[in-house]
Amino acid sequence: MLHKKDVFKIVFEKLYGPLLAYTKTLTNNQEQAKDIVQNCFITLWQKRPDLLESPTLKSFLFTSAYNSFIDLYRKNQRKNKILDDLKYSMAKESIIEEDTNVDLKIKKLLRIISELPPKCKEILILNKRDGLKYKEIALILNVSEKTVESQMRIAFKKIREEFKNDKQFFIVIINGVSKYLG
Repeated sequence: MLHKKDVFKIVFEKLYGPLLAYTKTLTNNQEQAKDIVQNCFITLWQKRPDLLESPTLKSFLFTSAYNSFIDLYRKNQRKNKILDDLKYSMAKESIIEEDTNVDLKIKKLLRIISELPPKCKEILILNKRDGLKYKEIALILNVSEKTVESQMRIAFKKIREEFKNDKQFFIVIINGVSKYLG
């Protein structure tokens, strides 16, 4: 007569491969499948006095593997939901923070422009908001084109100094400043 250890060994050798193949079709992951099958045989070992002589042993193992897969799947679904919620929350915070930073930078830019000398400010607004060329501004204000260039240089220098640590924003804002100049 075979001992229970011997019966377990025979069952393991006979069913490990088919059970692993079945579980792998469920998980599409070799390592997860091995873990599930290992847990099934651990459970079988723990319940061996009752199960080793049962005619439904194969059924027990395959059902156990399926149930373990479902448990793992549900656990992963919850984990993925939590991760998705966390990613969404972080992305939302990042967007809000970025919007706040942009608003602060726009306010800073408008403050800098408001502090420019009157002629310099007027020339910058005519160029950026109204889209006038230096020659057109010179004609409207009855000044030389060199004066317009000089005043634009002063305005850009002042803005560049204030945004020296944020060169990318400086480039974007100078190109898009017109919509903020009322």
